[in-house]
Amino acid sequence: MSTHIHEFDWPDRVVVGTIGVPGTRTFYLQVRAGKQILSIALEKQQAALLAEKIEEILDQLITLEGNPFSVPTSTPIELVDNDQLEAVDEQFRTGAMSLGWDPTTAQVVIEAHPITTVEADDNDEWLEEDAANEPEMLLVRMPVGTARAFAMRTHEIVGAGRPTCPLCGYPMDADGHLCLPPEA
Repeated sequence: MSTHIHEFDWPDRVVVGTIGVPGTRTFYLQVRAGKQILSIALEKQQAALLAEKIEEILDQLITLEGNPFSVPTSTPIELVDNDQLEAVDEQFRTGAMSLGWDPTTAQVVIEAHPITTVEADDNDEWLEEDAANEPEMLLVRMPVGTARAFAMRTHEIVGAGRPTCPLCGYPMDADGHLCLPPEA
């Protein structure tokens, strides 16, 4: 069965954003090209790791002699995107992701695949997927400046969650935390 690929080669916008309040936020990777918008849900840790790895790729490219891909060392001001997510219609929840570099187009490449569940019948035989469950993936290619802006915004979004406990390092809820006594 063929995989349906949602491909964005030169997106107008690619961001991570959230819906909900800290502690119950849902993270989304949203991509737009023209009128086509696609949103996939992902875990906070996936978003943080994606931003970190993008920065690592960009920082390694800067060290190449002469910086042949003109990788910016910081986010270009004209690419800063602090706008909210656009209308979110979740396409899928992200499972496996991969990250790469395409030197022919000087773009960072993100692949995201949905979480897959495997079911077996009584005979432990694999069930075939029907057309409604056609495998799909998101493929995004973004230029280096956009990738730098994406990573910066993602770090800000991830960091805007609940404060961490100074004693145990776990997130604290607004209504209290086990390590800290209630305020009088």
